[in-house]
Amino acid sequence: MDERAFHLSRQNLNGSPCVFEQALLANGARCELARRQALAEREVISCSLEVARINCATLGNLLHERATFALRLPRPGVAIAHAKVMQLQCGGLHGLQKALGGPAMDVHVMLGQAQANGGSLLDLPWGEIVSQIVAWRSRRRPSASKAQTEV
Repeated sequence: MDERAFHLSRQNLNGSPCVFEQALLANGARCELARRQALAEREVISCSLEVARINCATLGNLLHERATFALRLPRPGVAIAHAKVMQLQCGGLHGLQKALGGPAMDVHVMLGQAQANGGSLLDLPWGEIVSQIVAWRSRRRPSASKAQTEV
């Protein structure tokens, strides 16, 4: 399946895509409302509750806005490199978890806890969250030469 056909099929199949899909697919977080579906040997994730999706979109927009300078992100609406998306999503969710002081890495649970504690996502400790975004690094695969020397 070519990429254009995949994305068209994806839009038709997944009317409510998960905002943090890349983080969930990389096991950087989980969500009790996520619904996984197979599409052309790939996996897509949708949100089962529209209100929760709106809350996640608000958090995603705030993460992008607050980390724009630190990550040198382009203006909203311009595509972001996959590595930066991963850093923004995984690092942002990790930062939110640390800011809330909770063990849960469930996106829906953390958003509920954040809103219950302060009432607004704007009141979160954004300095702490952005520092976790900047510090986040993806797992590196071992290089081929290193893997051969260990055998």
